[in-house]
Amino acid sequence: MKIIVFGATGGVGQQVVKQALKKGIKVTAFVRTPSKIALVDEALEIIQGDAFNKEEVAAAIAGHDAVVSCLGSSQGMKKSTELEEMTKNIVDGMQAHHVKRIVYTASAGINKEIPGISGKIVMKLLKNALTDPRHAVDYIEAHGLNFTIARPMSLTNDIFTGTYRESKAFVPEKASRISRADVAHFIVKTHLSVFLNKV
Repeated sequence: MKIIVFGATGGVGQQVVKQALKKGIKVTAFVRTPSKIALVDEALEIIQGDAFNKEEVAAAIAGHDAVVSCLGSSQGMKKSTELEEMTKNIVDGMQAHHVKRIVYTASAGINKEIPGISGKIVMKLLKNALTDPRHAVDYIEAHGLNFTIARPMSLTNDIFTGTYRESKAFVPEKASRISRADVAHFIVKTHLSVFLNKV
């Protein structure tokens, strides 16, 4: 089994790479700055590239069983199409090389699912930051892929616990934050459950 991770130098991406390698999965890290990857492992390949470059993305995807995207936007609270643009390159590259499986890291709120008055306020404040990943997810969903969209709440750098709640439609009650390490665990577990006995 071999996966490619986009956004592999970010907080969640680094954890995905580390945890996947520990599970015996071959990993390709697609990164702009290879020096930011401190891990050394015979099962780890590093490809330098730009996720905004369609040709580089497609070439990197070739030969993989699945894709993980942990990409983030550089625009913060501003209006942006960065995630949508990069995701289009990934999806188009997957289709070009007949790769069907993707786990995409977005954010709670893209489905307007954060409950209560406080949730509505938060989603309104984060409107710009949520619109871009929503459009990215729309593109994934429109192209016949086998996908999982991770929508974590506020991310922390707390230690890995392996104990967290999952819900397809709603934010679990009293949920407010989750560690990047636990989000990575969900991503790696998701890939394993689908592919371990198939690839």
